[in-house]
Parts: sequence; C-alpha cells; structure tokens
Amino acid sequence: MTDIKTKSEKTRDRLLTAACKIFAEKGFQDATIAEICAQAKTNIASVNYHFRDKETLYLEAWRFAFNRELLLYPPGHGLVAEASPEQKLAGRIKSLINRLADDKSYSFMIIHKEMAQPTRLLADILEKEINPQRLQMLDLLKECLGEAATEQQIHYCHASIMGQCFQLMRLKHMQSAPPVLNHSRDLSDIKAYAEHVVQFSLAGIHGIRSQTLI
Repeated sequence: MTDIKTKSEKTRDRLLTAACKIFAEKGFQDATIAEICAQAKTNIASVNYHFRDKETLYLEAWRFAFNRELLLYPPGHGLVAEASPEQKLAGRIKSLINRLADDKSYSFMIIHKEMAQPTRLLADILEKEINPQRLQMLDLLKECLGEAATEQQIHYCHASIMGQCFQLMRLKHMQSAPPVLNHSRDLSDIKAYAEHVVQFSLAGIHGIRSQTLI
C-alpha cells in the first residue's frame, strides 16, 4: 500500500509541476490537458483521478507553485524572533523580489496571464493564499510608521513598495522591446536592487513617521 501511495503522490506532483509551468506560459485557455500529461509523463485518466477537471488542476497548480516559491524564498529567512519590524519588512521585500526575479516563479506568471485573459477561477484562492501575506505586510508597515499613522498612509506605503517590486515583472515582459522603451535593463543585479528597494522604502517610512510625530 505504501508503494502504491508513493507512486500516486509522485504522479500528482509531476502533474502539478507540469501544469504550473504550462499554465504560466500559455494561460488557462490555451493550455491543454494533453500537453500537461505529456510533460508529466502520465495519462488523462490520472488528471481525472487526482483533480477531476482542468479548472481544479489550474487552481491546485497555482497553489502548488505559490507555496513552493514561499519555501524557496521565505519572508523570515535568517531572522530571529526578536527582529525589529524594519528587519522583518526588509525580509519580506527581499523575499518578494527574489520570487519575482526567479524565472520559475510560475504563480506570478499565471496571475499575469489571468490579468490578460481573466477566467475568474483564481479569485477565491488568491484571497485565501495571498491576502494573509498582504495583511502581515500591512501590520509591519503600521509598526514601522507608528501609532499616529493613518490607514491611508499605511496603504500608500504598501502600494509604493509593491510597485517597486513588481517593476521586475514588467521588465520581464519588455525584454524584447526596443531600447527606447526598455530603458531599465540595469536591474539585473537582483541583490543590489532588493537592497535599494529596502533602503528607499525604509527612508520613506521614516520620513513619514517623523512628520506624524511633529
């Protein structure tokens, strides 16, 4: 029984690994179950057994990719429990940038495809998986900004940080653009860019905090 279960789990993992890559490259509409099965080296019956349909496979493939990326680039990696809010925020920013920079971060690519060709299938799963990450960052921003910070300031700081991080994704999709349009190709040093975003964001947060204390 253990051998059968192990084989079944391996088949499921192969399907998810193939599915998240193909959905990221082609989107939900253009990806086919046949292509996913071919890459996973299994048959359509295994999709029916493990996921029932293409829609469920799509959702589970996104969750699989998202959780794998968080394991590879954990927001709190290397931080002690006593780390300051600023250090924890820096860890989250670096984690997000490293995930966005990784060519195998398929969860972000799937979302990008979803924005271009909406299926509305991901709405619930994004709320369940991404919203907790968002709320944790908002809580850290509130700590960094201080008790006097307004909800608007907190959300504006969050939007500013996310905009800097997602600049990397925009550049990925402009690699073939003419140089006059693709003018930020010097962001290839991901470590340096992550450090810049952290320094820039914390300086802005400290500036806003100092104003609220006046």
